[in-house]
Amino acid sequence: MTQTKPLIAIDLGTSNSLVGIFENGQSRLIENPYGMKITPSAIAMDDQGQILIGQAALELRGSGREVLTSFKRLMGTSKKLKLGQQNFSAVELSSLILKSLKQDVEQALQCEVEEAVITVPAYFNDIQRQATISAAALAGLKVSRLINEPTAAALAYGLGQTEDSCFLIFDLGGGTFDVSIVELFDGITEVRASAGDNYLGGDDFVQLLMKQFWKQHASIFGFTENTIPFDIETALKARAQHSLHVLSKEARTQLSFKWKDKEATLEITQDQFATWAEPLLLRLRRPLERALRDARVLPQQVDQIIMVGGATRIPAVRKLVTKLFGRFPSTSIQPDEAIVRGACVQAGLKAKDLSLKEVVLTDVCPFSLGIAVGNDEQFSPILERNIVIPASKVNTYTAMQKGQREIYVKIYQGEHRLCKENIFLGELKVLLPQNNDYLSIDVRFSYNPNGILEVDIDVPITGEKLQKVVVNHQNVMTAEQIENARKQLQELKIHPRDTLMNKSLLLRAERLYSEYTGDLRLQIGDRTQHFNHILNQQDDRQIREAQQYFEAFLNEIEDLSLFEEY
Repeated sequence: MTQTKPLIAIDLGTSNSLVGIFENGQSRLIENPYGMKITPSAIAMDDQGQILIGQAALELRGSGREVLTSFKRLMGTSKKLKLGQQNFSAVELSSLILKSLKQDVEQALQCEVEEAVITVPAYFNDIQRQATISAAALAGLKVSRLINEPTAAALAYGLGQTEDSCFLIFDLGGGTFDVSIVELFDGITEVRASAGDNYLGGDDFVQLLMKQFWKQHASIFGFTENTIPFDIETALKARAQHSLHVLSKEARTQLSFKWKDKEATLEITQDQFATWAEPLLLRLRRPLERALRDARVLPQQVDQIIMVGGATRIPAVRKLVTKLFGRFPSTSIQPDEAIVRGACVQAGLKAKDLSLKEVVLTDVCPFSLGIAVGNDEQFSPILERNIVIPASKVNTYTAMQKGQREIYVKIYQGEHRLCKENIFLGELKVLLPQNNDYLSIDVRFSYNPNGILEVDIDVPITGEKLQKVVVNHQNVMTAEQIENARKQLQELKIHPRDTLMNKSLLLRAERLYSEYTGDLRLQIGDRTQHFNHILNQQDDRQIREAQQYFEAFLNEIEDLSLFEEY
């Protein structure tokens, strides 16, 4: 049953994003202007000062212009990225992606949308989750629920299953890695434990290829191997991503890169790449082992290993998982689509869809939350990792000195014994009355299903109560900042959605023109000129036909380049 204003589901990914709804008892993914379900999380500015989002932005790689990607990794930080003459935060850039996805749904359903379920990495901290909510607000969306990415994938796989089972969600996306142990029993989907690494993903494997190439060939381009210049890095990354794609299907490939009048090629085999990637593969093992240990589950007790996220296509990653568990992982749902499909199920649950009345989901807090105690600020956990949420617990703390007049309650997230090694989330100053005793305070932590922490402090001797929804004010936007940023973003010239496909094709043709010489270059030039001529006629039917022919021609050219690489 679809609402007048449907609750949408968004997988806001590091490399790619997807959007969908729950309709007629199943997940329905919404296509973008290119007719694709996947929208690259990429933003660029063309030479007319217009903002390009998605595939059109990626076509500018190699042109020397800035193409911003992987900004999800900066969520919750104060770092800015430059685009044209302006600087943007990760929150603002993410909001542009979210707004584009929102418009895709509104175009497909011919109605406004105001509310969304949005997925986040399980290991996103409170600051990063608040930043995601701020990005949604900038895009004109209210967050109905934040759902952890592996939990969403578990919902997608668990829907319709009736047998009790234990399975492991291995979620390796473009920028983050999460793993969750999930049990299905009596119609309940229960997350037993989660672990992860917010700075490990497919991007790191791409960077690995780039570094190997540059290490061997930097001198050909007139540089040292220490630093890759920015304009070369953007173009080289595109080639490295393509080579990694090919290496996911073929035993060997070539990373060929041309810059100005210089060209170099790196031969790569799957085995060679696996050797280079050993440090990254070792980093994948640690969260796996932690999640199994916390769930008190042995590898042989896991019935299925579910791999989601585009980077799970890397053969070295699949081999690692197969070796560790002694069986092949399952990919019955498209790895790129599993998370958004589960988020659609969550949207259906929130909207009280009748077809989902039997589905019950429980999740966990994937990290420990506590406060600093003692002069050396040791970490005192109040909510320990993998506690079932919503969770609430109170601990009592006593002043260190007689007659102490104030206590600073410093709030941290992490697993280290020392607070300085954990993530600082915020603090509260508690005033104590004049008294010669060692006074105490009660500190309650409450963690809700959106992954937001609330701290309540009670001073028993006075009855005073303090409350804080934990936000790092340096890096998370206030309501006033959101409103100001929204006004600034509205002033941006964003390329119209209905002509984005044409723009993307023209940019793609320009890129291919620069890559080729001779007859192929002449053909690309002639076809581009003809397509521009059709566009100038402003006849919608002719433009649609010309789009198909022009895209097919460009596909042929790119297929030819793929063939040459083998």
